[in-house]
Amino acid sequence: MALNLNSSNVATRENRIGSITGYIGSLSDLADQSNRGTLKGCSRCFSQSSTCLSTCALGQLSAIREVAIIHHGPSGCSAASADAYYLDKVMAKKRGITNNTVYAGTDMNEKDTIFGSAESLRRIILEVNQRYSPEAIFVTSSCATGIIGEDIDSVVDDVREEVEVPIAAVHCEGFKSRIWATGFDISDHAVLSSIVQPPKQKRDTINFKNFYESARSEIIDIFSNFDLEPIFLYCNSTIEELSHISESLATTCICGTLGNYLGNGLEEKYGVPYIRSINPLGIAGFETWLREIGKVTDRSEAAEKYIEAQRVIYIPKIEEIKKELKGLKAVLGMGPGYTFEVSRVLNELGIEVVWALAWHYDKKYENGDVPPSMEYLLENEVDFKASVADQQNYEVMNILNKYQPDLYLSRHPGSTVWAIKNGTPAVYVADEYMIFGYKHTLEFAQSILESIHNRSFEKNLARRVKLPYTDWWYQQNVDEFLEEVKSNGKAIR
Repeated sequence: MALNLNSSNVATRENRIGSITGYIGSLSDLADQSNRGTLKGCSRCFSQSSTCLSTCALGQLSAIREVAIIHHGPSGCSAASADAYYLDKVMAKKRGITNNTVYAGTDMNEKDTIFGSAESLRRIILEVNQRYSPEAIFVTSSCATGIIGEDIDSVVDDVREEVEVPIAAVHCEGFKSRIWATGFDISDHAVLSSIVQPPKQKRDTINFKNFYESARSEIIDIFSNFDLEPIFLYCNSTIEELSHISESLATTCICGTLGNYLGNGLEEKYGVPYIRSINPLGIAGFETWLREIGKVTDRSEAAEKYIEAQRVIYIPKIEEIKKELKGLKAVLGMGPGYTFEVSRVLNELGIEVVWALAWHYDKKYENGDVPPSMEYLLENEVDFKASVADQQNYEVMNILNKYQPDLYLSRHPGSTVWAIKNGTPAVYVADEYMIFGYKHTLEFAQSILESIHNRSFEKNLARRVKLPYTDWWYQQNVDEFLEEVKSNGKAIR
């Protein structure tokens, strides 16, 4: 699907690639329907929780150094800025650098929502530019500005010559999509359309889309074996760096959900190859990823040499620990970029996945293919029960109660806490590099062993906590919802 970088608006994941937030069935059925184009998401009449796409978009953009985020909306809509602002400063300090990014809200009131506040927005943009001298400005919308139809594009166009730095209108109204990962696409669109410049020359660099670059030094060391320099996006990126990412030899990412839009956009507009392999988690993921990078950058021999050396160090240790993990059962709840990748790693370690929940599911990526993680599982005849549930914790608790797994894994701490209260040992896969490569796969396996060997905390907490879920809810059979979904096209909640 062609990306329209001439427009400031981005089609949602639902409309662009057919993403859904509701499904119950199996991995094989989910993939089969995706391939045949018959997959239809089911809706819920009750939704417990979710995340706002605006938070994802603003969090990505505010991590760029020396820029200004002007969020046009009521003061309450800027509440998430406190977390983003603090995190950006912490991540910069870890690098030993300073991030002077400014996060400003326009504080819309009742009068503004009736009569509009375009002139006020214009004054704020000029004031922020004069006071802080940012290297780029992102003017972001909110639900309030979206509802009243505030024309932020015209305001941005009107002040463009006056600010004399890149400036972009960013349409991230929270209500526009149920899939908060659309916020990642929106931030990528803003960078592609306003910051990235056409290539002047090719350089020995590779674009690496990640969240917080926690394995920065390790990845720099890995790529040095291939005479490649990674450009980490967007945490602590500079506008100068971003303007040259069209000159890189390839684009890759730690999470397909996070990096899909940017990778496809750079490939479509500037011919930068996008590495469409399974993510570098676990043994198969890491090796497949390295080999694909070697192939695309003409460094296959160096990649094979590195793989061979690392296997000698880590494979015997991983094989030894697998003996203690074999036969364990697990339930997962994560974003789709990790759910099906971590499921693959657990399968490598001999752990059976009895149920996997994805917070959303992308039918097919922009190139028309089923996500690589799904394709890999099917090719290797791995199947398990699966559902798509946008952080619906009450469904997670029902599944945990029925299947009684040895372990629950999640990328979101709130879900992990509830599993522990239920008495289920849990591993919070917080760090995006927690299962990266041979070394961290080994550490991940050791973390699982520690969690299941000492269950006293979970048992003691479960005995002392009264959960809000009744016996009636625990007696509901999650498997029976499947037939209802197929016959009615929606799940009753």
